[in-house]
Amino acid sequence: MPEAKQERSKKRIQIILDTAEKILLDEGLESLTIANISKYSGLKRTSTYKFFPTADSLKEALIIKYINDCSEYFEEKSYNINTENLSVVILRYVEILYDYFQESSSAQIIILKNTVNPPIDSSVIRILSTTIQSYIESNIKLPDMHNKDGIYRVLTQVVISIFSLNVKESGLLNETGKIEAHRAGYSYMQNWVNQSS
Repeated sequence: MPEAKQERSKKRIQIILDTAEKILLDEGLESLTIANISKYSGLKRTSTYKFFPTADSLKEALIIKYINDCSEYFEEKSYNINTENLSVVILRYVEILYDYFQESSSAQIIILKNTVNPPIDSSVIRILSTTIQSYIESNIKLPDMHNKDGIYRVLTQVVISIFSLNVKESGLLNETGKIEAHRAGYSYMQNWVNQSS
């Protein structure tokens, strides 16, 4: 019996997240409320509250989902590009992230356009930064760096922050965001390489 209940819970969570994504795309972030989730999903409000007690907890679940999706997308699209040029490796990393956000309007809305809480938790960013670290280190030999995991988390945050600023200033993610994210990401990593050499 508990297994059937668990399966039902998983289905309800999926219905809630799918409904949240639809609301996000059709009506925007401000319409992402528990009342609207219940209204559009056909689930009772109490059922929605059971899984997501607040709108912020729902937003957080969506952010985690999109960061996981982004990490999977990155693994799918990245490959060894056989170069010792750090700038080229960082550019490819930025391009893959850029392509993910271009293909996922809902991720762009909640991660890049979102100026409300909750912020992206560092444990969530770690999911993506670990994937990026594997990609960069499989392509180029970097010197040993103190707090390497932290460096890659900051690199990931830098690129996402620049994309976010680009979206807020231009209304959409564009080439300027990609160029600036590459420039900042490369400068940040080059600085660490120089310090560690």
